[in-house]
Amino acid sequence: MPPTRPLPTLTLSGAQLAASACEAKALALGVPMNIAIVDAATHLLHFSRMDGAKLTSISIAIDKAFTAAGHGIGTHLYKEMVWPGGAAYGIGNSNGGRFTTIGGGLPVLGRNGEVLGAVGCSTGTPAQDEEVARAGVEALEREVRGGGVRAKL
Repeated sequence: MPPTRPLPTLTLSGAQLAASACEAKALALGVPMNIAIVDAATHLLHFSRMDGAKLTSISIAIDKAFTAAGHGIGTHLYKEMVWPGGAAYGIGNSNGGRFTTIGGGLPVLGRNGEVLGAVGCSTGTPAQDEEVARAGVEALEREVRGGGVRAKL
C-alpha cells in the first residue's frame, strides 16, 4: 500500500455555492442562520452569519459541520443514541466538547461514499437547521455531474 492517498474535498467555490443555497432557504423560512461549511478534514472552509442570526449559535453551526464531516452522518441521527444506556452515551464530551448531536449538520458524500465535507446550520429549531443545511447539500448535488455527491440523511 502506498504511504499516501489523495483526499477528495470541497473547494471554496463549492462551499460558497452551498452557503448561497442555505441563505436562500433560510430567507424563505424567515429564520436567519449561521452557516458553516467544512472540508473533508473537518476544517472550516466558509462561514456566513446572516443578519439576525443568534450570536450564541456561531460555534454550534461550526461544530455541527465538524461532527457531520468527522463521522460521515447527519448530526440528527445521534438523537436516540446519546441518552443514558445508548450506544453513544457521553459522546458529546469527546473532541474537546465539539461533538454535537443537535440536528442541523449534514455531510457531503462523494460517489463512493467518501466524505467531501459538511454543512452545519444553527439558529432555528433542529428541524429548520437541518432543512437549511439540506438545501446547501442539494445545491452541491445539482452542481456535480450525475449527482456525484450526496448527503447521508
